[in-house]
Amino acid sequence: MTRLTLRVVQGADRGRTYADLKTPISIGREEGNSIQLNDERISRFHCKIQEDNDHLVLTDLESTNGTRVNGQDCQLRILRFGDIISVGRSMLLFGTHDQINSRVQESLTAVEESRMIKKTDSGDFDLDANLAESVRALRDLNQPPQLPERLSPSQAAQLAELFEYFHARIGEVVDVVKINEKRASINVDLATWQLMLQLYSRLSELIRGIADPDFKLPG
Repeated sequence: MTRLTLRVVQGADRGRTYADLKTPISIGREEGNSIQLNDERISRFHCKIQEDNDHLVLTDLESTNGTRVNGQDCQLRILRFGDIISVGRSMLLFGTHDQINSRVQESLTAVEESRMIKKTDSGDFDLDANLAESVRALRDLNQPPQLPERLSPSQAAQLAELFEYFHARIGEVVDVVKINEKRASINVDLATWQLMLQLYSRLSELIRGIADPDFKLPG
């Protein structure tokens, strides 16, 4: 029997991890669910995940506001590690870091691998550096930097406010990306891409500001 992990990335229970769950798994706001969420927009017993013929299948339990997987409304859906399940105001990421990384690697079909490979000046072939680095970074997600210790209440509040800002902005991106499972890729519109670039730029300014107290953050 497969043991499953779901992580709440958006909603009142954000940051909680439900690990090592046995199927069948039910999600809802009522006691008795495998995952009970504090979300008034989800039904008492909203959806369930079960195993069938070596597949993990999500079924919407005729919920009031429906269930979405990767932004698409669904009544019945085969789940894959890395899928985003949206119920009410809550969003759950399906799978551990290692399981998601394995899915990424398995999704690199022969056609996609040929797109990753480029010819070097010496005539040899090598993996595209950007994609190879992304795959490596997925493997390293289990060892993120630790939070600073012994923060004062005001420092903790400032840090939480900073993380809240970037979490909200990245959440706006996650909400609108379009997943192309056949090509193992996503599509984003220009406005979303510009938002990501602005966030990237803002993070670089904050890192510089932490290292250099005399650096003045742009308005």
